[in-house]
Amino acid sequence: MEIKKLINNSLKVSLSIMLGGLILYWMYRDFDFKTVADTLMHGMNWTWMLLSFPFGILAQMFRGWRWHLTLEPIGENPRTSTSINSIFLSYAVSLIVPRIGEFARCGILRRYDGVSFPKALGTVVMERAIDSALVMLIALITFFLQLHVFNTFFTETGTNLESILSKFSAAGYAVTAVCAIAVFILAWYLLRRFAIYNKVRDMIRGIWQGIMSIRTVKHPWLFVAFTIGIWASYFLHYYLTFFCFEATAHLGMACALVTFIVGSIAVIVPTPNGAGPWHFAVKTMLILYGVGDVDALNFVLIVHSVQTLLVVALGVYAWTVLSFTRTKSGEMVRC
Repeated sequence: MEIKKLINNSLKVSLSIMLGGLILYWMYRDFDFKTVADTLMHGMNWTWMLLSFPFGILAQMFRGWRWHLTLEPIGENPRTSTSINSIFLSYAVSLIVPRIGEFARCGILRRYDGVSFPKALGTVVMERAIDSALVMLIALITFFLQLHVFNTFFTETGTNLESILSKFSAAGYAVTAVCAIAVFILAWYLLRRFAIYNKVRDMIRGIWQGIMSIRTVKHPWLFVAFTIGIWASYFLHYYLTFFCFEATAHLGMACALVTFIVGSIAVIVPTPNGAGPWHFAVKTMLILYGVGDVDALNFVLIVHSVQTLLVVALGVYAWTVLSFTRTKSGEMVRC
């Protein structure tokens, strides 16, 4: 049984990496990577990239603070530092196995601070539901606010949606279809997993308590502030990178918001850190705003790679700190 589980998990990871790799290969199959090296050395302003880093760190810290807030009403009181480090580490391990970070951070709190795993998982489910609803709301507002931009684009260029779609290659349609199928497969898998959990009453009870913790949060406005802080920080972490490149520095916040939302939706596809779907979605939208194909490819490759390295660095930091952290009972835990 353990061997079968190992094989299934290995296949899931392999398929996830393969999906992201195939999309990236298709996007960059004829790309001259010398332009990336030249851009890194001479064609970008690294000051703005460095200024974006604190917001990337803050986004994860806000998530840790918010999680700590939702655990209190269900009788769980982990240390704030453990909550934050578990978030740092969860994002890093998700680079290896997509989506595993959600379970990993619950396991860390159970291991170090004795937090109930089912209850912690319930709060994570609740958080993700709220974040997804917020992203969808922002997406709708952004779409309606940017309708005039698309209309202006069509008028000034003399193009229409049909002509744009006609330039969309067969491979482009294939990538879009694969991403959509991957999302449906992920949804089916999650539903199946929850069907298994339904057989375990204690697990379900704990998850439900975690989900319902939102009703009894002691400081609801603080919860709202943390939620806004998370997504504002994520956006600024991304938006400031526009000023690193001449091709995107003039595009403005509206374009950044559109591409940010599209990219946030694309990462639903289970690949490591959204690699592949995120590149494809953001690059496509940048081209719609008039960015050249090569510049758009450079932008998504450099920004995603640098921000992924930041996630790795935070994960290493958290792992190091946790290695020297004692449990609440005073025991040392070997990581």
